[in-house]
Amino acid sequence: MLTHEIAPQLIGRDPADIGVIWEMLYNGVRHEAASRAGHAMPQLARRGVSIAAISAVDIALWDILGKSLGVPVWRLLGGRKLDRMPAYASGGWASADAIGEQLKSYIARGGFKAVKMRVGSMDGTPHVSASRARAAREALGPEIGLMVDAHGTYTVAEAKRFIHLVRDLDLAWFEEPVIADDHAGLAEVRAAGAIPIATGESEATRYAFRDLAVFKAADIFQPDPAFCGGISEAMKIGTLASAFNLRFAPHLWAGAPCFFAGLHVCAASPASFTIEYSLGANPMIHDLVEETVEARNGMIAIPEKPGLGFTVSERFLEAHTQRG
Repeated sequence: MLTHEIAPQLIGRDPADIGVIWEMLYNGVRHEAASRAGHAMPQLARRGVSIAAISAVDIALWDILGKSLGVPVWRLLGGRKLDRMPAYASGGWASADAIGEQLKSYIARGGFKAVKMRVGSMDGTPHVSASRARAAREALGPEIGLMVDAHGTYTVAEAKRFIHLVRDLDLAWFEEPVIADDHAGLAEVRAAGAIPIATGESEATRYAFRDLAVFKAADIFQPDPAFCGGISEAMKIGTLASAFNLRFAPHLWAGAPCFFAGLHVCAASPASFTIEYSLGANPMIHDLVEETVEARNGMIAIPEKPGLGFTVSERFLEAHTQRG
C-alpha cells in the first residue's frame, strides 16, 4: 500500500505540509472537495491498514520536519512539559504461582513503580484471571501500580464478573475489557464498577475517540500512533482527552518509530501521565535503532535530538529485509 498507492501521491509534495497531506490521504479522491467544503469525506478504506499506512507517512513527515529545522518533534508540537516521564512495565503472562516473580523482575530491571499484566481469554474464565491478579497484588504490595489488559477478549458479562472479583485489588486500570467495536458494552462495563477503563489501541482517528468520550465508555485513551493516524491524530486525540477531563496513555508496542513518536506526543500532551514500556521480546523497539531505549528509576527520558531522536540500524535492516 505504501509503495504502490500512497507513495505516488507524495511525490512532489512539500513534506512540511503534514496536516494537508494527512487529509489528502484520508479523503482520497474526494480530498479537494473535502478541503473546499471544510469537512471530511473519506473513502470506504478509512480504517485498518489504510490508516496504519497514513500513520507511517505522518510519523516520517514529523521526523523530516524536525530534522530539517534541527529541533526535536516535541518542540514543534508545542513544547515538552517534562524532560523525563513515568513509565510502566508492560508484560505479565505468567500463571498465578509465577506472576508475582515475573512482575517483580520487571521492577528490578527498570525501577518501575507500575506494571501491567495480561488477563482475559488466555485464562479461560474470569475466575482464573482474578486469581492471577490477586497473586500479583499480594506479591507486589500496595505501593506498586497494577494494571490488567484483556485485549478485548471478554464478553460484557465476563468483564463485569472480573470487576466484581477484583474490586478490592486497587487496580490502576482495566484495559480493553471487550471488543473495540462494542462502545455501548464498554460503557456498561465502566458503569459496573470503580476500576478505571482504558482503551484505544484498536481504534483509529479522532472520530472513534470522540464517540468513546461521548458514550462515557473510557477513563483513559490509549491510541497507538502507528495505527490511529500518526502523531498528528494522536495529538488531536490527546486534546479530546483533555477536553473531556480524561487521561492519555498511548499504546507503544509496535516498534521504535511508534515508541519514539509516543514519547514526543506524551511530552507535549497535557493529558498524558505515563508511558508504556514493553518487557516482552520486542526487537522492533530495541534492536531496530542504534540508541538504547531504557527506563531508569521508573522514568524514561524524552529525546533531545532533532526529529524523533532515533537512528535506524542499517545492520538490522540488512538482516531482516529482502532485497529484490
